[in-house]
Amino acid sequence: MGILDLFRRKSEPQETRSSGSGFTTQIIAARESYLRGAGGVAELTATAQSCVSLWEGAFALADVQGTDLLSRRDMALVARSAALRGEALFLITARGLVPAVDWDLRTRDGVPTAYRLSLADAGGGRAVTALAAEVLHLRIGADAATPYLGSAPLRRASLTAGLLQTIEAALAEVYENAPIGSAIVPMPEMSETDMERTARGFRGSRGRVLIRESVNVSAAGGPAPQQDWTPRDLSPDLERSMTTESLTAARDAICGVFGVLPGLFNSATTGPLIREAQRHLAGWTLQPIAMLLSEEASAKLGTPVMIDVMRPVQAYDVGGRARALSTIIEALAKAKELQLSPEEVNTALNLVNWGENDGAA
Repeated sequence: MGILDLFRRKSEPQETRSSGSGFTTQIIAARESYLRGAGGVAELTATAQSCVSLWEGAFALADVQGTDLLSRRDMALVARSAALRGEALFLITARGLVPAVDWDLRTRDGVPTAYRLSLADAGGGRAVTALAAEVLHLRIGADAATPYLGSAPLRRASLTAGLLQTIEAALAEVYENAPIGSAIVPMPEMSETDMERTARGFRGSRGRVLIRESVNVSAAGGPAPQQDWTPRDLSPDLERSMTTESLTAARDAICGVFGVLPGLFNSATTGPLIREAQRHLAGWTLQPIAMLLSEEASAKLGTPVMIDVMRPVQAYDVGGRARALSTIIEALAKAKELQLSPEEVNTALNLVNWGENDGAA
Protein backbone atom coordinates (compact mmCIF):
# COMPACT_ATOMS: atom_id res chain seq x y z
CA MET A 1 0.00 0.00 0.00
CA GLY A 2 1.42 3.35 -1.00
CA ILE A 3 1.55 6.48 1.14
CA LEU A 4 -1.11 8.15 -1.02
CA ASP A 5 -3.57 5.31 -0.41
CA LEU A 6 -3.86 6.39 3.20
CA PHE A 7 -5.44 9.69 2.16
CA ARG A 8 -7.86 8.21 -0.36
CA ARG A 9 -11.38 7.88 0.86
CA LYS A 10 -12.94 4.53 0.30
CA SER A 11 -16.05 4.77 -1.76
CA GLU A 12 -19.31 3.68 -0.19
CA PRO A 13 -20.57 0.27 -1.37
CA GLN A 14 -23.37 0.56 -3.87
CA GLU A 15 -26.43 -1.58 -3.29
CA THR A 16 -27.82 -3.12 -6.44
CA ARG A 17 -31.44 -4.23 -6.57
CA SER A 18 -33.44 -5.84 -9.33
CA SER A 19 -36.28 -3.77 -10.69
CA GLY A 20 -39.80 -5.04 -11.17
CA SER A 21 -39.32 -5.16 -14.92
CA GLY A 22 -35.84 -6.67 -14.89
CA PHE A 23 -34.59 -9.55 -16.94
CA THR A 24 -35.18 -12.19 -14.27
CA THR A 25 -38.73 -10.98 -13.68
CA GLN A 26 -39.51 -11.10 -17.37
CA ILE A 27 -38.10 -14.62 -17.67
CA ILE A 28 -40.14 -15.85 -14.72
CA ALA A 29 -43.30 -14.18 -16.08
CA ALA A 30 -42.69 -15.64 -19.52
CA ARG A 31 -42.15 -19.11 -18.11
CA GLU A 32 -45.25 -18.85 -15.96
CA SER A 33 -47.28 -17.71 -18.96
CA TYR A 34 -45.91 -20.59 -21.00
CA LEU A 35 -46.69 -23.22 -18.37
CA ARG A 36 -50.17 -21.91 -17.65
CA GLY A 37 -50.95 -21.63 -21.34
CA ALA A 38 -49.80 -25.14 -22.09
CA GLY A 39 -52.51 -26.82 -20.05
CA GLY A 40 -55.91 -26.33 -18.47
CA VAL A 41 -57.95 -28.17 -15.88
CA ALA A 42 -60.86 -28.70 -18.28
CA GLU A 43 -58.98 -29.86 -21.37
CA LEU A 44 -60.24 -33.42 -21.06
CA THR A 45 -63.90 -32.61 -20.54
CA ALA A 46 -66.40 -33.37 -23.25
CA THR A 47 -67.37 -29.69 -23.58
CA ALA A 48 -63.83 -28.54 -24.31
CA GLN A 49 -63.13 -31.41 -26.68
CA SER A 50 -66.36 -30.74 -28.60
CA CYS A 51 -65.31 -27.13 -29.15
CA VAL A 52 -61.80 -28.22 -30.13
CA SER A 53 -63.28 -30.64 -32.65
CA LEU A 54 -65.25 -27.79 -34.24
CA TRP A 55 -62.03 -25.76 -34.60
CA GLU A 56 -60.20 -28.76 -35.99
CA GLY A 57 -62.88 -29.62 -38.52
CA ALA A 58 -63.26 -26.04 -39.77
CA PHE A 59 -59.52 -25.59 -40.29
CA ALA A 60 -59.24 -28.97 -42.01
CA LEU A 61 -61.89 -27.79 -44.51
CA ALA A 62 -60.36 -24.33 -45.01
CA ASP A 63 -59.30 -23.14 -48.47
CA VAL A 64 -55.56 -22.38 -48.55
CA GLN A 65 -54.32 -20.35 -51.53
CA GLY A 66 -50.72 -19.46 -52.30
CA THR A 67 -48.88 -22.47 -50.87
CA ASP A 68 -48.94 -26.26 -50.82
CA LEU A 69 -47.15 -26.60 -47.47
CA LEU A 70 -50.26 -26.09 -45.36
CA SER A 71 -51.96 -29.43 -45.95
CA ARG A 72 -55.29 -30.32 -44.38
CA ARG A 73 -53.48 -32.46 -41.82
CA ASP A 74 -51.30 -29.50 -40.86
CA MET A 75 -54.31 -27.20 -40.65
CA ALA A 76 -56.05 -29.63 -38.27
CA LEU A 77 -52.90 -29.75 -36.12
CA VAL A 78 -52.78 -25.95 -36.10
CA ALA A 79 -56.37 -25.71 -34.91
CA ARG A 80 -56.00 -28.30 -32.17
CA SER A 81 -52.74 -26.86 -30.88
CA ALA A 82 -54.11 -23.31 -30.91
CA ALA A 83 -57.29 -24.36 -29.09
CA LEU A 84 -55.53 -26.28 -26.32
CA ARG A 85 -52.25 -24.39 -26.08
CA GLY A 86 -52.87 -21.01 -27.68
CA GLU A 87 -49.91 -21.54 -30.02
CA ALA A 88 -48.92 -23.68 -32.98
CA LEU A 89 -45.32 -23.97 -34.16
CA PHE A 90 -43.96 -25.74 -37.24
CA LEU A 91 -40.44 -26.08 -38.59
CA ILE A 92 -40.29 -25.25 -42.30
CA THR A 93 -38.33 -27.93 -44.17
CA ALA A 94 -37.94 -29.02 -47.78
CA ARG A 95 -40.31 -31.92 -47.14
CA GLY A 96 -42.99 -29.76 -45.57
CA LEU A 97 -43.98 -28.52 -42.14
CA VAL A 98 -42.83 -30.47 -39.08
CA PRO A 99 -44.84 -29.81 -35.89
CA ALA A 100 -42.87 -28.99 -32.74
CA VAL A 101 -43.78 -30.60 -29.44
CA ASP A 102 -41.96 -28.09 -27.25
CA TRP A 103 -39.81 -25.06 -27.87
CA ASP A 104 -37.82 -22.27 -26.33
CA LEU A 105 -37.23 -18.96 -28.06
CA ARG A 106 -35.06 -15.89 -28.04
CA THR A 107 -36.50 -12.44 -28.75
CA ARG A 108 -35.42 -8.95 -29.67
CA ASP A 109 -37.88 -6.11 -28.99
CA GLY A 110 -40.52 -8.75 -28.29
CA VAL A 111 -40.06 -10.36 -31.72
CA PRO A 112 -38.69 -13.93 -31.85
CA THR A 113 -35.28 -14.24 -33.50
CA ALA A 114 -34.28 -17.88 -32.83
CA TYR A 115 -35.89 -21.09 -31.59
CA ARG A 116 -34.75 -24.28 -29.93
CA LEU A 117 -37.32 -26.91 -30.96
CA SER A 118 -38.16 -30.42 -29.83
CA LEU A 119 -39.47 -32.51 -32.71
CA ALA A 120 -41.37 -35.75 -32.15
CA ASP A 121 -40.17 -39.07 -33.57
CA ALA A 122 -41.31 -42.62 -32.97
CA GLY A 123 -38.03 -43.65 -31.36
CA GLY A 124 -37.65 -40.46 -29.34
CA GLY A 125 -37.59 -36.75 -30.04
CA ARG A 126 -34.70 -34.66 -31.26
CA ALA A 127 -33.66 -31.07 -30.64
CA VAL A 128 -33.23 -28.58 -33.49
CA THR A 129 -32.08 -24.96 -33.47
CA ALA A 130 -33.63 -22.69 -36.09
CA LEU A 131 -33.90 -19.02 -36.92
CA ALA A 132 -37.23 -17.24 -36.78
CA ALA A 133 -37.47 -17.20 -40.58
CA GLU A 134 -37.41 -21.01 -40.56
CA VAL A 135 -40.32 -21.37 -38.16
CA LEU A 136 -44.05 -20.87 -38.64
CA HIS A 137 -45.36 -19.63 -35.30
CA LEU A 138 -49.06 -18.89 -34.71
CA ARG A 139 -50.06 -17.14 -31.48
CA ILE A 140 -53.55 -16.29 -30.24
CA GLY A 141 -54.54 -14.44 -27.08
CA ALA A 142 -51.09 -12.92 -26.69
CA ASP A 143 -50.48 -10.64 -23.72
CA ALA A 144 -48.68 -7.31 -23.87
CA ALA A 145 -46.13 -8.54 -21.32
CA THR A 146 -45.33 -11.62 -23.44
CA PRO A 147 -46.34 -10.86 -27.04
CA TYR A 148 -44.27 -13.81 -28.26
CA LEU A 149 -46.40 -16.33 -26.32
CA GLY A 150 -50.02 -17.29 -26.90
CA SER A 151 -52.65 -18.26 -24.35
CA ALA A 152 -55.25 -20.98 -24.61
CA PRO A 153 -58.96 -20.12 -24.33
CA LEU A 154 -59.24 -22.30 -21.22
CA ARG A 155 -56.54 -20.27 -19.52
CA ARG A 156 -58.54 -17.11 -20.16
CA ALA A 157 -61.51 -18.75 -18.40
CA SER A 158 -59.61 -20.54 -15.64
CA LEU A 159 -62.31 -19.94 -13.02
CA THR A 160 -65.08 -21.34 -15.20
CA ALA A 161 -62.90 -24.22 -16.37
CA GLY A 162 -62.06 -25.05 -12.76
CA LEU A 163 -65.74 -24.98 -11.82
CA LEU A 164 -66.61 -27.32 -14.68
CA GLN A 165 -63.84 -29.74 -13.73
CA THR A 166 -64.81 -29.63 -10.04
CA ILE A 167 -68.48 -30.30 -10.72
CA GLU A 168 -67.78 -33.16 -13.11
CA ALA A 169 -65.28 -34.70 -10.67
CA ALA A 170 -67.80 -34.37 -7.83
CA LEU A 171 -70.53 -35.98 -9.91
CA ALA A 172 -68.18 -38.81 -10.86
CA GLU A 173 -67.45 -39.45 -7.17
CA VAL A 174 -71.15 -39.33 -6.33
CA TYR A 175 -72.08 -41.88 -8.99
CA GLU A 176 -69.14 -44.06 -7.94
CA ASN A 177 -69.50 -44.02 -4.17
CA ALA A 178 -72.99 -42.80 -3.26
CA PRO A 179 -75.67 -45.44 -2.54
CA ILE A 180 -77.85 -44.40 -5.49
CA GLY A 181 -81.08 -46.43 -5.62
CA SER A 182 -80.47 -47.95 -2.20
CA ALA A 183 -83.03 -47.92 0.59
CA ILE A 184 -83.31 -48.84 4.25
CA VAL A 185 -86.32 -51.02 5.09
CA PRO A 186 -87.22 -51.51 8.76
CA MET A 187 -87.34 -55.16 9.80
CA PRO A 188 -88.33 -56.87 13.05
CA GLU A 189 -85.74 -57.94 15.53
CA MET A 190 -84.05 -61.08 14.25
CA SER A 191 -80.64 -62.58 13.91
CA GLU A 192 -78.14 -61.30 11.40
CA THR A 193 -78.46 -64.49 9.35
CA ASP A 194 -82.22 -64.10 9.06
CA MET A 195 -81.86 -60.44 8.11
CA GLU A 196 -79.36 -61.30 5.37
CA ARG A 197 -81.66 -64.03 4.03
CA THR A 198 -84.64 -61.66 4.07
CA ALA A 199 -82.64 -58.92 2.29
CA ARG A 200 -81.63 -61.37 -0.43
CA GLY A 201 -85.28 -62.17 -0.94
CA PHE A 202 -85.87 -58.67 -2.34
CA ARG A 203 -83.21 -59.09 -5.02
CA GLY A 204 -84.44 -59.77 -8.54
CA SER A 205 -88.09 -59.73 -7.53
CA ARG A 206 -89.42 -57.08 -9.87
CA GLY A 207 -93.14 -57.38 -10.43
CA ARG A 208 -93.66 -60.00 -7.71
CA VAL A 209 -95.67 -59.73 -4.51
CA LEU A 210 -93.31 -59.78 -1.54
CA ILE A 211 -94.80 -60.91 1.77
CA ARG A 212 -92.82 -60.19 4.89
CA GLU A 213 -93.60 -60.22 8.60
CA SER A 214 -94.83 -56.93 10.02
CA VAL A 215 -92.62 -54.94 12.35
CA ASN A 216 -95.50 -53.74 14.50
CA VAL A 217 -94.61 -55.84 17.51
CA SER A 218 -94.57 -55.12 21.22
CA ALA A 219 -91.26 -55.45 22.96
CA ALA A 220 -89.83 -54.16 26.24
CA GLY A 221 -93.22 -53.14 27.53
CA GLY A 222 -94.36 -50.96 24.61
CA PRO A 223 -95.31 -51.01 20.90
CA ALA A 224 -92.77 -50.36 18.16
CA PRO A 225 -93.00 -47.12 16.13
CA GLN A 226 -95.71 -47.14 13.49
CA GLN A 227 -93.40 -47.31 10.45
CA ASP A 228 -94.45 -50.71 9.21
CA TRP A 229 -92.19 -51.42 6.15
CA THR A 230 -91.80 -47.76 5.23
CA PRO A 231 -88.49 -47.53 3.26
CA ARG A 232 -85.99 -44.70 3.57
CA ASP A 233 -84.27 -43.73 0.32
CA LEU A 234 -80.48 -43.22 0.51
CA SER A 235 -80.01 -41.56 -2.90
CA PRO A 236 -78.40 -38.11 -2.52
CA ASP A 237 -80.57 -35.12 -3.38
CA LEU A 238 -78.50 -33.43 -6.10
CA GLU A 239 -81.31 -31.08 -7.12
CA ARG A 240 -81.02 -29.02 -3.94
CA SER A 241 -77.29 -28.47 -4.56
CA MET A 242 -78.11 -26.82 -7.94
CA THR A 243 -75.63 -29.11 -9.67
CA THR A 244 -77.52 -29.03 -12.95
CA GLU A 245 -77.66 -25.24 -13.08
CA SER A 246 -73.99 -24.84 -12.15
CA LEU A 247 -72.89 -27.46 -14.66
CA THR A 248 -74.94 -25.84 -17.43
CA ALA A 249 -73.59 -22.38 -16.66
CA ALA A 250 -69.99 -23.63 -16.64
CA ARG A 251 -70.46 -25.46 -19.94
CA ASP A 252 -72.04 -22.43 -21.57
CA ALA A 253 -69.15 -20.24 -20.42
CA ILE A 254 -66.59 -22.70 -21.82
CA CYS A 255 -68.43 -22.73 -25.15
CA GLY A 256 -68.45 -18.93 -25.19
CA VAL A 257 -64.71 -18.77 -24.62
CA PHE A 258 -64.14 -21.00 -27.65
CA GLY A 259 -66.47 -18.82 -29.74
CA VAL A 260 -69.25 -21.43 -29.85
CA LEU A 261 -72.77 -20.28 -29.10
CA PRO A 262 -74.08 -22.37 -26.18
CA GLY A 263 -77.34 -22.93 -28.02
CA LEU A 264 -75.52 -25.16 -30.49
CA PHE A 265 -75.39 -27.94 -27.87
CA ASN A 266 -78.94 -27.41 -26.63
CA SER A 267 -81.29 -30.34 -27.18
CA ALA A 268 -84.04 -27.96 -28.36
CA THR A 269 -81.85 -26.26 -30.99
CA THR A 270 -83.35 -25.90 -34.46
CA GLY A 271 -81.75 -25.53 -37.89
CA PRO A 272 -81.65 -21.71 -38.07
CA LEU A 273 -79.86 -21.46 -34.71
CA ILE A 274 -77.32 -24.09 -35.79
CA ARG A 275 -76.55 -22.07 -38.92
CA GLU A 276 -76.21 -18.88 -36.89
CA ALA A 277 -73.86 -20.65 -34.47
CA GLN A 278 -71.73 -21.79 -37.41
CA ARG A 279 -71.57 -18.25 -38.79
CA HIS A 280 -70.69 -16.82 -35.40
CA LEU A 281 -67.91 -19.37 -34.83
CA ALA A 282 -66.43 -18.99 -38.30
CA GLY A 283 -66.84 -15.22 -38.59
CA TRP A 284 -65.77 -13.97 -35.18
CA THR A 285 -63.35 -16.67 -34.01
CA LEU A 286 -61.90 -18.93 -36.71
CA GLN A 287 -61.54 -16.52 -39.62
CA PRO A 288 -59.52 -13.97 -37.58
CA ILE A 289 -57.21 -16.81 -36.49
CA ALA A 290 -56.95 -17.89 -40.12
CA MET A 291 -55.94 -14.35 -41.07
CA LEU A 292 -53.23 -14.38 -38.39
CA LEU A 293 -51.95 -17.65 -39.82
CA SER A 294 -52.12 -16.21 -43.35
CA GLU A 295 -50.04 -13.21 -42.32
CA GLU A 296 -47.46 -15.42 -40.61
CA ALA A 297 -47.29 -17.82 -43.56
CA SER A 298 -46.96 -14.96 -46.07
CA ALA A 299 -44.03 -13.51 -44.12
CA LYS A 300 -42.22 -16.83 -43.64
CA LEU A 301 -42.93 -18.55 -46.95
CA GLY A 302 -42.24 -15.53 -49.15
CA THR A 303 -45.50 -15.72 -51.09
CA PRO A 304 -48.96 -14.25 -50.45
CA VAL A 305 -51.08 -16.81 -48.60
CA MET A 306 -54.81 -16.54 -48.08
CA ILE A 307 -56.87 -18.88 -45.87
CA ASP A 308 -60.67 -18.88 -46.08
CA VAL A 309 -62.79 -20.66 -43.49
CA MET A 310 -66.15 -19.08 -44.31
CA ARG A 311 -66.82 -20.63 -47.72
CA PRO A 312 -65.98 -24.31 -47.00
CA VAL A 313 -68.16 -24.48 -43.89
CA GLN A 314 -70.86 -22.41 -45.63
CA ALA A 315 -70.95 -19.98 -42.73
CA TYR A 316 -73.22 -17.52 -44.47
CA ASP A 317 -76.88 -17.00 -45.30
CA VAL A 318 -77.32 -18.96 -48.53
CA GLY A 319 -80.85 -17.69 -49.13
CA GLY A 320 -79.84 -14.09 -48.45
CA ARG A 321 -76.91 -14.37 -50.87
CA ALA A 322 -79.18 -15.78 -53.56
CA ARG A 323 -81.64 -12.92 -53.12
CA ALA A 324 -78.82 -10.38 -53.14
CA LEU A 325 -77.40 -11.88 -56.34
CA SER A 326 -80.79 -11.73 -58.00
CA THR A 327 -81.22 -8.10 -56.98
CA ILE A 328 -77.73 -7.20 -58.27
CA ILE A 329 -78.40 -8.83 -61.64
CA GLU A 330 -81.68 -6.97 -61.97
CA ALA A 331 -79.92 -3.71 -61.04
CA LEU A 332 -77.19 -4.29 -63.65
CA ALA A 333 -79.78 -5.13 -66.29
CA LYS A 334 -81.70 -1.98 -65.42
CA ALA A 335 -78.48 0.08 -65.63
CA LYS A 336 -77.73 -1.39 -69.03
CA GLU A 337 -81.26 -0.64 -70.16
CA LEU A 338 -80.88 2.96 -69.03
CA GLN A 339 -77.46 3.10 -70.77
CA LEU A 340 -75.62 4.24 -67.65
CA SER A 341 -71.87 4.63 -67.93
CA PRO A 342 -69.49 2.55 -65.72
CA GLU A 343 -68.63 5.66 -63.76
CA GLU A 344 -72.28 6.29 -62.98
CA VAL A 345 -72.78 2.66 -61.95
CA ASN A 346 -69.73 2.82 -59.68
CA THR A 347 -71.02 6.03 -58.14
CA ALA A 348 -74.29 4.28 -57.31
CA LEU A 349 -72.38 1.30 -55.88
CA ASN A 350 -70.28 3.58 -53.70
CA LEU A 351 -73.45 4.72 -51.98
CA VAL A 352 -73.88 1.20 -50.55
CA ASN A 353 -70.13 0.55 -50.10
CA TRP A 354 -69.90 -1.92 -52.99
CA GLY A 355 -67.98 0.12 -55.50
CA GLU A 356 -64.30 0.66 -56.07
CA ASN A 357 -62.54 3.07 -53.70
CA ASP A 358 -65.70 3.45 -51.65
CA GLY A 359 -63.72 4.20 -48.50
CA ALA A 360 -65.33 1.38 -46.56
CA ALA A 361 -63.26 -0.39 -43.95
